Amino acid sequence: MSENKTFNYTYSAKEQEEIKAIRQKYASPEKAEDKMAQLRRLDAAVTQKATTVSLVLGIIGTLVMGMGMSLVMTDIGEMLGTTLAMIIGICVGIAGVILVCIAYPVYNRILKKKRKEIAPEIIRLTDELMK
Repeated sequence: MSENKTFNYTYSAKEQEEIKAIRQKYASPEKAEDKMAQLRRLDAAVTQKATTVSLVLGIIGTLVMGMGMSLVMTDIGEMLGTTLAMIIGICVGIAGVILVCIAYPVYNRILKKKRKEIAPEIIRLTDELMK
């Protein structure tokens, strides 16, 4: 008199696809990245960091410069007094201009540094691909 108490449930096809998609996100990659794709990824990574840092620096500099301009040119400066607002606004504006001006040299410096770091791997991959 043994009773077999089991419960079977099968998922629908749509649910199975969703389960497989979620599992694929967390499973280790089955196929290794080919050398050309790896070379492209490494090359793109070099410029990506430099571009991001220089854009952030340029945007912050632009906002700071605009803040200085608004102190000089709008009614906000009248609350502080015309002369004081003019002096502070010009100083803040110059600081913003300096930030904007150093964005490109910072880009070049980061780009050179990252290229130097990744150069051995790029040379190794290009040697393998050129054979």
